[in-house]
Amino acid sequence: MATPLDILQHTFGYPSFRPHQAEIVDTALGGRDVLAVMPTSAGKSICYQVPALALAERTGGLTLVVSPLISLMADQVGALRQMGVAASCLNSTLSGGERAGVLLDVATGALALLYVAPERLDDPSFVECVSERGVALLAVDEAHCISQWGNDFRPSYQRIIDFLGALPARPPVMALTATATRAVRKDISSALALRDPLVVVASFDRPNLSFFVSRPRGAAEKDRMLVSFARQHLERSGIVYCSSRRAVEEVCELLCDEGLSATRYHAGLSAEERERNQEDFLYDRRRVMVATNAFGMGIDKSNVSYVVHYNLPLSLENYYQEAGRAGRDGTKADCLLLYSPGDVHTAEFLLSRTEPREDLTPEQRETLAERDAERLRQMVFYATTTECLRAHILRYFGEEAPAYCGSCGNCLTDFEEVDAMTDALKIVSCVARIAQRGRSAGASMVTDVLRGSRGEKVLRRGFDTLSTYGIMADASASHVRSVLDELVFRGVLARTGGDYPTISLTSESGAFLRRDAPWDEPFIIKVAKGAPRAERAVAPPTKTRAATDVSELDEAGQALYAELSELRSELAREQGVPSYFIFNNATLVDMCAKRPRTVDELLGVSGVGAKKAERYGELFLARIAEAADVGA
Repeated sequence: MATPLDILQHTFGYPSFRPHQAEIVDTALGGRDVLAVMPTSAGKSICYQVPALALAERTGGLTLVVSPLISLMADQVGALRQMGVAASCLNSTLSGGERAGVLLDVATGALALLYVAPERLDDPSFVECVSERGVALLAVDEAHCISQWGNDFRPSYQRIIDFLGALPARPPVMALTATATRAVRKDISSALALRDPLVVVASFDRPNLSFFVSRPRGAAEKDRMLVSFARQHLERSGIVYCSSRRAVEEVCELLCDEGLSATRYHAGLSAEERERNQEDFLYDRRRVMVATNAFGMGIDKSNVSYVVHYNLPLSLENYYQEAGRAGRDGTKADCLLLYSPGDVHTAEFLLSRTEPREDLTPEQRETLAERDAERLRQMVFYATTTECLRAHILRYFGEEAPAYCGSCGNCLTDFEEVDAMTDALKIVSCVARIAQRGRSAGASMVTDVLRGSRGEKVLRRGFDTLSTYGIMADASASHVRSVLDELVFRGVLARTGGDYPTISLTSESGAFLRRDAPWDEPFIIKVAKGAPRAERAVAPPTKTRAATDVSELDEAGQALYAELSELRSELAREQGVPSYFIFNNATLVDMCAKRPRTVDELLGVSGVGAKKAERYGELFLARIAEAADVGA
């Protein structure tokens, strides 16, 4: 029988699993439940698709994938069929005859994978059909929808547990989501009654994404910035998110008037127009989608090269999920937030207009409102910070990160290296003084104490009597936080987990205060100075790292990429499918870097499986050979 790695290589064309995938796959095949929190582009779908094919071969059982959106199902199924995988979906868009055909395929064992809307699990005839076939694995995608604390709560998800109870034998359950706080993870596990699940929380870092924040002075400048940014990405697909339907209409009109290929998406449009506009974007007939946050969840378009937020999102969770729709294929992508202070008032208004949740108690509704207000404050902190934007995001999600990434808008601002040892010693001393009193404090409180705040919480706890109170009164809050965060990253201090993280001493703290080796060297940090650099220098590709973006290819490689992109578009038009169904951008880049001459060499390109090599190999190899002859 084929091993999971065999299936990954032969069917999907990938040489090896990404971090956590192999562990999740093996756990599911061993019959144990899984709760996986993995960011967009980390490869969540592989985690259940590979076991589905293995289980179909070993037991003939069916893998069910519960998915919240029809567009996601169609996208996943279309891509799988290109690879020769027997997959289908069952949702409200199908006719009675089509639904009957899908159920027949289930009953006869013709399908390995079936995507279903959660509402379909309530249908007794469906339950009877899959029970007779045998459910080998139940995968719950976008699992945060089951939690009342999640961003996209859906009551229908909470009935999945009833479906599991109606099956003759409970299959292993795999719950997957891109973002989930500790509270949401607890909710998911409880609502699905997961049994001793393997819990995987992957890194939220997306190294291929570059983050930028611009602060336009007025609406006219914001529009000029947007148009300029879109023109810099003229031949690439992008999404522009707006906070209201009116803004969507105005921004879409602006881009079209400027000669840019844009379309729109919001709940005020008819279902027919939304579907038409979405298809125009997916099939690259329109390059830019201007939309409210109603667009995007479950859209698996891999060649989105940028995401712009024209208005301030309501939370960093929302922002990162939406920004993460760029660069899904691993190629470089840009994420720009256009921040105006007036956006905060708009966001507060939107929160005030949120319909009260009838399924919650008054106390729970109040807690939810307080949480939403705090999330908005954290979003504003991100929009106004001068620290590394990548580090700010990762720390928000509980990961430590260096204070300088070298690729975000803030890090691309000119910087200088300074010795912050004196300030670092003051910060560690303050944390030690708080600990001596048997107390703990978060980073904001430590910062307030050092800067001599007269805030009510500082005074109530008596922190104004500490010897370190006010010893950094002349330093900005952002500087104190930057040094503190760097101390945590280097292991001198620690940040606890949980909803209210605190700063504590570590085994290195004492040596640091005494200046023992290795802490007898200067404590160098990078601080911004002046305006952002005009251009980002792109590091040339090295022999040890495969090219991941067309900009990293040599001149001949870039010319070949254009040729292969045109061939891909021709094939996509002939079949009536999005171009990334054929090969995604990252696969084309790898193909141009390796320039295979035979089918065996083509199978060594990342993303080229056996079925695609069989279907498209001769055409792409011929185009590569033609380019080689021209260049000879």
